[in-house]
Amino acid sequence: MNILLAEDDADLRSILSQYLELNGFTILQAENGKAGLEIFRNEHVDFCILDIMMPVMDGWALARQIRKADPGMPVIFLTARNQKEDRIRGLKLGADDYITKPFEVEELILRIHNILRRSGNIGAKPVNLGEFEFRFDELTLTGFGQQHQMTLKEAEFLKYLVEHLNQVMKREQILEDLWGENDYFLGRSMDVFVTRLRKYLKPDESISLDTIRGVGLILRAD
Repeated sequence: MNILLAEDDADLRSILSQYLELNGFTILQAENGKAGLEIFRNEHVDFCILDIMMPVMDGWALARQIRKADPGMPVIFLTARNQKEDRIRGLKLGADDYITKPFEVEELILRIHNILRRSGNIGAKPVNLGEFEFRFDELTLTGFGQQHQMTLKEAEFLKYLVEHLNQVMKREQILEDLWGENDYFLGRSMDVFVTRLRKYLKPDESISLDTIRGVGLILRAD
């Protein structure tokens, strides 16, 4: 698997590359966002690890370009900042995870494997949800004359809700299962994904994603 690692700190980039290669990954290194975009356009990339604060082109801009070309590309952001606005902004761009420096390399590797494991657990068979057809393998939700190209995290969230259709799922349980921890800021990020899914599903009146105050969520479908 080829991982694009865009990080302007040469020492950190070298250390991360060595550890990731020891764990079986092929690393494509970039010292800034512009170089990362060139690699993404010219090489086969399966996974992206992007530092946010980089010269020439920052991680936000690079992620936007990557999402335009491949909405389902897994992305992890690295940052020295720990502001809730940054985390929410990253997840709005479709990031699958967000790690604040300093961090242990083993944690990064674990998070990569968690994302890959979740994405590999779903078969290729389409799922009928009301008048929609949901295909996780293609990250698409099709219906009412439209096809939504979803991010991996959006598709994982919808799959999780479909697997627990018409069941009330506790908010903290969803966070633990999909984000790995029950955290206030991750909860705010999850709300962003709830809003997106509601927008996608709105045309079908037989489907609703409801909030149960003080408990969690339920995806209802006839």
